[in-house]
Parts: sequence; C-alpha cells; structure tokens
Amino acid sequence: MVAMTALTPSRVWWSAVRPATLAASVAPVLAGTAVAIHEGGIRPAAGLAALVVGITMQLGVNFANDYSDFVRGVDAPGRVGPVRAAASGVVAPEHVKLAAIAAFGIAGAVGLALSLATDWRLLLVGAACLLAGWLYTGGPRPYGYLGLGEIFVFVFFGLVATCGTVYVESLRITPLAVFAGCGMGFLATAILVLNNLRDIETDAAAGKRTLATRIGRDRTLVLLVVIVCAAFVVPIVILVLGLAGVTVMLVHFAIPVAAVPVRTAFASRGGPALVAALKRMAAAEIAYALLLALGLLA
Repeated sequence: MVAMTALTPSRVWWSAVRPATLAASVAPVLAGTAVAIHEGGIRPAAGLAALVVGITMQLGVNFANDYSDFVRGVDAPGRVGPVRAAASGVVAPEHVKLAAIAAFGIAGAVGLALSLATDWRLLLVGAACLLAGWLYTGGPRPYGYLGLGEIFVFVFFGLVATCGTVYVESLRITPLAVFAGCGMGFLATAILVLNNLRDIETDAAAGKRTLATRIGRDRTLVLLVVIVCAAFVVPIVILVLGLAGVTVMLVHFAIPVAAVPVRTAFASRGGPALVAALKRMAAAEIAYALLLALGLLA
C-alpha cells in the first residue's frame, strides 16, 4: 500500500475512481453496440448516452463503496490493495459521499433524458440501477455484505448494461443481446471475485460477509474458474444457436489474457499479486468485448 506521506488529494481521488473497474462499465456498452449493429439498428447518440450512464454508475458505486466501508470500519489500517479515499486521512469522508451522490445524479439525469427519448419504461430500470448501486454497501442492510455482490454485478453490469445498450440503440432485445450480456456479466463478476479474494482476510475480520468470506478461499477459486470458463462458452452457444457466424469465435483469443489472473489467484495470496490479477481480468473483459464486436461485425 502507498505510504501515507506520499499521498496527495489527486492521487487519492484517482485511487478512489478504481480505474481498472471501469472496464465493467465500458465493455458492455461496446458489446451491446456491436450487437445492435449486427441486428440492424444503431443510434449513436443513444449509445454515447448509455456509455455516460454506465461510467457514472460505476463511479457512483465505487465512491459509495469507499464511503460505506469506511463508516462501517471495514477499511482497517492493515488492509491490502489501493488506497481508499475516505480512510486515507487526506480526503474528507463526506466529500467521498458527495462524489458518490454527484456521480449517481449524473447517471440519473442522463438516464432520464435517454428514457424519455426512447421508452419511458426504462425509467423503472434506471431507478432499480440507482437503488441497487447505493444499497450495495449503503443503507441499513447492504446486500454486498450478505454475499450477494456477485449477483448484483452479473445482473447490472452484465445483462442490464448490455441489453440496455442494445435496446436504446435498436429498440429491441434479442437472444444475442442476452447471451452477450451473460458474457460481459461473467467477466465483470470475475473482477469482483478477485477483489473479494484479495480482501478475504480483512473483510472477515471486519465482519464484511462477502461471498468469498462465506464460502472460503478454495471454493472462491473454483467459482472464479467456473465463471471465467462460462464466459468463453457463450460464443460457442451463440454459434450453435445460429445467432452469429463462426467469426464470433474470435472471442477465444482473449482466453490467454483471462487465464493469467486465474493462475495468479491460485498461485498467490499476496495483495499486490491479486491487485495485478484484478487489473488483468479487467483487461480481459475489454479484450473480450472488442473481439466479440469484431466477430459480430466481420
């Protein structure tokens, strides 16, 4: 962890952004746009708005998690991993809370405009996203502390983000959109699994009951393998069902990228190694989305 004397406000805020996790908001929009084009419909302005909503939602979740973990005493001095803004002593915790509210506010405003320009029913989806983002680690009974974080990530940063992008760009949701959303969701969940694997000891000591602390390290490693493998089964299913051509199999060129963090998770318990693995899994999700887009548009 960075020495406290080396911290500056800009460095702390950048750490709070958790740039590696932004892949979980960019990748589904990229994949969803490719699906929309493949299905014959594209609205570039809507796609750009979906990207803004995705990124600001991710920022809101990151800041809210930072603040809530500090308030609940989860970010103890011995914690491994990137510096947390609220616990750093450099940034006021209330400022982190305000940053979360601001990010969610931008996501809500852009999402509102996008919904009114597309389909008012998306307002319900947007409200669910904002509520889920705040209650992940906030509120009286945060579900992120109940071992449900992986479900949240799969649903909202996988299915909802991808299918939502497809819908605002093509005004329909197809089976291909759902399968693409599953692929994105599996890899986004793998990022969270690596994060919770890194923090398993400090989370357990602080009473934060993530899925990793509930099922233990060995079963968490098995879960990691299963969801990463599931992501690469998705293009096979798409091909078998005739939803896209053989070029969708280009996605498998991302397997070596995703395999590295999985091997690291099995080989090391050290915080720095698992931080690097998390970043590599984020890169794997971006690579997956790019290859999926190339495969669908080839």
